[in-house]
Amino acid sequence: MRKTVQLLLVASLCGCVAPRPDAGDQHVDPIPFSLALEEVVITGIRQRLPDPASARLGRTLAGERTLNGRKEIVVCGFVNGEDPSGGSGGEQAFIARIYPDSATSFDLVAMGSASETRRLVDRTCSAAGLPISDSA
Repeated sequence: MRKTVQLLLVASLCGCVAPRPDAGDQHVDPIPFSLALEEVVITGIRQRLPDPASARLGRTLAGERTLNGRKEIVVCGFVNGEDPSGGSGGEQAFIARIYPDSATSFDLVAMGSASETRRLVDRTCSAAGLPISDSA
């Protein structure tokens, strides 16, 4: 089951399950992580945290690509936050997609602090050209 979930997450980041003529590979062209992009990302991630106000982004990289004629921004990084009791919730790795041509829609692909999730995020982001960990 875990392998299936991992494959689905990687496929969703790639944007396709079967090869498509104009999809290319999952590699993105790196772009600067602007304040406007940071605002979109932090707003989207805060909606999924127990203490949204405590969310702080760590190392975060972004890249863009066009799949099937649609512009997509892929964001990989880390977020820190507090748990509901005020203690450290720990660093969580995440992958997100943003579609600027759709009123800047935000799609959180994966997020978590478990080692398996971190490895999946590290591998997927490195394959896309956005290595967020020193070990990736």
